[in-house]
Amino acid sequence: MNNGMSSILICGYLPAPTQELSEYLGMHYSTCSCNDVGQALKLLDEEPVDLILAQHQQTGFDALTFLNRARISHPEVVRVLAGSLSREEMTEAINKAAVYQFLPEVWPVELVELMVRRSLENRELGYRYRHLNREFKIAEDVLKKYNEQIESSIEDSHQFDKLVYCSRSMASLCNMAKKASKTNLPILIQGPTGTGKELMARAIHHNSDRSRQPLMVHNCGGMSDELLHSELFGHKKGAFTGAVSDRLGLLPAADGGTVFLDEIGDVSPTFQVSLLRFLQEGEVKPLGSDKIIHCDVRVIAATNQPLTQLIQEGKFREDLYYRLNGFQLNIPPLSERPDDIEVLTEYLAKRYAHSIGRKILGVAPDVIKQFQLHNWPGNVRELENEIKRMVAMTDNGSFVSPEDLSEPIRSLKAKPTETVETLTLDGMTLKEKIEQMEIKIISKTLQRCRWNQSQTARELGLSRVGLSNKIKRYGIHADVVAGVQG
Repeated sequence: MNNGMSSILICGYLPAPTQELSEYLGMHYSTCSCNDVGQALKLLDEEPVDLILAQHQQTGFDALTFLNRARISHPEVVRVLAGSLSREEMTEAINKAAVYQFLPEVWPVELVELMVRRSLENRELGYRYRHLNREFKIAEDVLKKYNEQIESSIEDSHQFDKLVYCSRSMASLCNMAKKASKTNLPILIQGPTGTGKELMARAIHHNSDRSRQPLMVHNCGGMSDELLHSELFGHKKGAFTGAVSDRLGLLPAADGGTVFLDEIGDVSPTFQVSLLRFLQEGEVKPLGSDKIIHCDVRVIAATNQPLTQLIQEGKFREDLYYRLNGFQLNIPPLSERPDDIEVLTEYLAKRYAHSIGRKILGVAPDVIKQFQLHNWPGNVRELENEIKRMVAMTDNGSFVSPEDLSEPIRSLKAKPTETVETLTLDGMTLKEKIEQMEIKIISKTLQRCRWNQSQTARELGLSRVGLSNKIKRYGIHADVVAGVQG
């Protein structure tokens, strides 16, 4: 019925006014008509309808009964009532049918179309208002109880909003994020899929001076420039096919707050220019409009692709990269922070069990051991899905046990390690054997830290100068590291 346009159901009008309204409104909307209450209700069930325009008693159509029932069955539909009504009928229409607007019995079609347009625009604004306030709907007592439960389950870990960790690398990263949250600089979050980039963005917003203003989230991946521009900057009615009313973009809607743009590396070079102008000037120009809107928004962008590589390939603007890179936060994959697996497992298991009304005693130690053997290519998201499935299979009052592990993880075996009993000199002196082990440990740590010598030195408990001297002394370089890893 609607073909992508807003749809209107016309009820209760005589044939001539019905035809006139259908023809005039049909230039902008999809229309249909009906003069039987039962058929009209059936039509609401079968077709998407955005607005009902009903005339009371003109053709014997009981518009009040119809609108009362439509309010219950389809509360999202805008209801408009026309005709001569008594005071009692108007009171009933307001209280029982929640009629949005009343029209005279005879009204020019131009004014009817204006009223219809305003009604649909207000419905769109209502949707935006609900979207903006979604972040603030949790009651304070529920939030307090939730926080108390979480704090008791992670006594030996740390938490930054909903990010849970105990590893040194995540502690350092979250400390930097807390400092970044107190500024208005743009933030670029990089990390593999599933590491919690959106959680990091939300934590930064909630710990910033903008926390009382909205946080708007948008995934830029796989969207055309036109749709991206419409979503972020807004559009005017008629700007493109299907733009039947003005739309407020996320950037103007978040004025004073924060916008999180995920998968920023996927946007086209053309859209990058528009985003760069916004970051430079704070200006938004909706599609189809010649009016420039100024808004104060902090941008947090995220990507699972290294933007420096995209710059080298000519797919990402270097000037936009430096605009986004006020602070850069690189979230390491879960395989590089195995210390976090245990606290994340306990936290996620308790949270999910609580959400489904399941009481568990905890997670068996053997489950944690098996988790630490897995490299988690899907990172925290993969871990969370595994835990949810296991909790769902666990009986009330029981531990989450190894029997509930998925087959790929349950079948993992620990790699044999050298022990004091098996360690031999193999014809070398003790000094030579110690040096060989030192080379191996330093090489593996460099590889894991991607040759970040400062991070490597911290992990090994060395000064940066001390590490540099050992690298030179042993002649460690990328080829040697690759050989050691192989």
